[in-house]
Amino acid sequence: MTADKVFAILQTHVPPSAVEYCFNLWKQSPFELKLTKSRQTKVGDFTSKHTKAHPRITLNNDLNPYLFLLTYVHEVAHLRVYLAHGARVDPHGEKWKTTFTDLTVPLLWESVFPEEILHELRRHMINPKASSFADTELTAAFRRFDKNAQSMAVLSDIPEGSIFQLQGKFFIKGKLRRTRVLCKELKSKRDYLVPVDALVTNVQLSLL
Repeated sequence: MTADKVFAILQTHVPPSAVEYCFNLWKQSPFELKLTKSRQTKVGDFTSKHTKAHPRITLNNDLNPYLFLLTYVHEVAHLRVYLAHGARVDPHGEKWKTTFTDLTVPLLWESVFPEEILHELRRHMINPKASSFADTELTAAFRRFDKNAQSMAVLSDIPEGSIFQLQGKFFIKGKLRRTRVLCKELKSKRDYLVPVDALVTNVQLSLL
C-alpha cells in the first residue's frame, strides 16, 4: 500500500491536528490500511495474515474522526505488540495496554480532542479496556459527535417495551441480561440478544 493512499485516508478520517502523527506511526511500521462498511460487532481490527510481512488494519468508514483516531491507535498498538512478541502474549494484556497508552498520550490535548471526550479519555487511559465501548461514559462522549447522533438512540437509554429498528429489522426491547438485552424480532417472533450499547433507529417509546 502506498504512502499517498494511507495519507489520503488519514487526512479524510482523523482530526487535522493528528494526521501527521498517525502517518508517522504508519511509516515506522507500515501496514495495509483498509476501510470497511459499518460493522455491528467491531469498529476495527488487526490481522497479521499469518506473517509479519503483511499486517493489515481495518477500520469502519463511518466512524466520527475522534473514534476513528482512537481505534486507529488501538489497532497500531496491536501491530507493535505483534511485531515485538508474535502471538505469544495476551492480545489485550499488559504489553498491549502499555503500548496503547504510550501511543495515545501524545494525542491527549485540546488541539486534538474536544474537552468532553478528552476528560473521559484521560480517565480511560489510566487502565484501558480491550474495547472502548466497555467504558459507557467514554462511549457516550464519542457518540455525541456522530453525524447521525440525533436520529439514533442507544438501546440502554430506551424503556423496556419500546419498538426500535436495527439492521433493517424491527424489535421490541425486553429484559436486560448482563451486557445484552433480550429483544424479540417482530416479524419472525425470534429472540435475539442485542448489546446494550447498540445504536438503534426509528424508536417508538413504550407508554408503560
